Amino acid sequence: MEFSVEYFLFIPLVLAMLFDPLSAALGAATGELVFSEIMLGQFGGLGELEKFLTVTIGVYVAGKVVSDPRNRKRVAAAAITGTGLQLLMGTIVDICKVQFAIEDFEAVAGLPESVFVTEGFAFLNDLLFSGILFCLLPTLYLVPKLYGKIEPLLGMKPRTSANVSGHISMKIIAVCLVGFICAVVSQMLAESGFELIGWEAGWAGNTTSMAAGMIVAAAAALLILIAMRKNAAEKVSDTK
Repeated sequence: MEFSVEYFLFIPLVLAMLFDPLSAALGAATGELVFSEIMLGQFGGLGELEKFLTVTIGVYVAGKVVSDPRNRKRVAAAAITGTGLQLLMGTIVDICKVQFAIEDFEAVAGLPESVFVTEGFAFLNDLLFSGILFCLLPTLYLVPKLYGKIEPLLGMKPRTSANVSGHISMKIIAVCLVGFICAVVSQMLAESGFELIGWEAGWAGNTTSMAAGMIVAAAAALLILIAMRKNAAEKVSDTK
């Protein structure tokens, strides 16, 4: 068991608390799928659906509970809740794979031979180290700093308690539960060999191809930002 620092979720968390939570959540999950899998020449089929759904649920819930981004206590609670929720769902998925004999349990030296202990330790490791250092603290700093400054650049009004309820309804909880069940089922099917749509390009893992993909992604992001800035400037001029 190694202590790792590999969990960077603060960017979508910040966007979900400043803008529409659902759009930010879907964008974060889609971006991770595109830039970390497809642009590198590989796609795991159903195996990718589990991460897509859990990231979407975690980021959406975190953004939904924040009605006033200036409230640091609410922002901190939402950041650690969204991060912990995503990690917890991943942990439950891993436990289910072992319990249903989809995957063999790999015992760790020095820990009891129990999947619950092993996965629980990994969950606490990610939450306490990566979750706090690279999710909670950056989010807690950036959200109040960017609030009211970045929205006008995009032609939008800042979020307030008047236009965002900050309440999680039973309907949202039910939809999230259904999404989580779909994540569990899809991952178990993928581990059983049913990938549905899975492919790997011949150039996957090639350093030159990865560098070219990063350049293309950076150029695309720059063009999108320029277009958004131009659109916001046109809206401001129209209002005048």
